[in-house]
Amino acid sequence: MIEVSTLTGTKFILNCEHIEKIEHIPETVITLINGKKYLVKEDVEEVINKVIKYKNMIFNLHV
Repeated sequence: MIEVSTLTGTKFILNCEHIEKIEHIPETVITLINGKKYLVKEDVEEVINKVIKYKNMIFNLHV
């Protein structure tokens, strides 16, 4: 799960496991596998970095 912001600044949590694609046109548009789209304030690179950080946290758990 990653935190992103709408264009008006409202923060919400997005399940990054459901991301199909991320576009920059000129806003960042996140399309989920169910077809739902979100316009977010973060740029593409920032969303990618948040996803990578989340995945690293999940897969690097040393229990």
